[in-house]
Amino acid sequence: MDQIKSPNLLNHILETIFLYLDVPSLINCSLVCKNWYVLLVDENRYIWKLNCNRYISYEALESDVLSSLRTHKEKVRAFFHTWNPKDCSENCSIEDDFTFVRNPVAQTTDACRGKIGFTRGKHIWEINWTGPLGTVAVIGIATKDAPLTAKGYFGLLGSNEHSWGWNLIDDNLVHNGYVYGKYPYWDKNKQEIKGLNQNIPAKYRTGETYRVILDCDDKTLSFERNNEWLGPAFSGLPAKCFYPSVSAVFGNSEVSLVYIGSQLDDDTIV
Repeated sequence: MDQIKSPNLLNHILETIFLYLDVPSLINCSLVCKNWYVLLVDENRYIWKLNCNRYISYEALESDVLSSLRTHKEKVRAFFHTWNPKDCSENCSIEDDFTFVRNPVAQTTDACRGKIGFTRGKHIWEINWTGPLGTVAVIGIATKDAPLTAKGYFGLLGSNEHSWGWNLIDDNLVHNGYVYGKYPYWDKNKQEIKGLNQNIPAKYRTGETYRVILDCDDKTLSFERNNEWLGPAFSGLPAKCFYPSVSAVFGNSEVSLVYIGSQLDDDTIV
């Protein structure tokens, strides 16, 4: 009986049972009691390695797309937050689980949204754009009401009241069809980015990593370039559900989305 009451043995039995459950069921199990929560929140548990192999393709796990994530649990979380193959333009596809690909269709602009939207907390995700960007390449956020395709080549993300974007081609911030100005914000008199002592950063180059920081509580949208914070881009965001989004015009553009984390991670499994 003493062995049965051993915490290590009980955890081993529980984990063996949990191996047969999918991630949504594991989330429900984490709400049962503190012991189950502590077990499932441990990012080094074998159960998360198993779910990595269960949900994520071998190609994605072996590629560099998830290189910024340290644990198996982080990779599982990223999978459940990445691009939604059911919420993208018909001219696009999702490859290797995390990469949005715009097919070479003439005279259209096409967009994609993430699987999960956010209404509270602070959320961070990485965007990597592989290959040429074309004449317009926009990253940012959108609600479910934002269109996913339109005729012609333009900044679809940010062209309406339901989306906010940063065009990496001309560095313009756009929302509701209005150009809010260049970003990062530049003070010509002081010759520095407001709040940052540095030279004007170069325009986007292939292979650079961008991070999008959405703070639903502070109602701000910010960006980082190669781990350097560029300051707030938009403030006073409305109380809506926002999804990670991009819009592209160049044929065979490839854009990966990797969710990094949230200040709500202490309260949730994924």
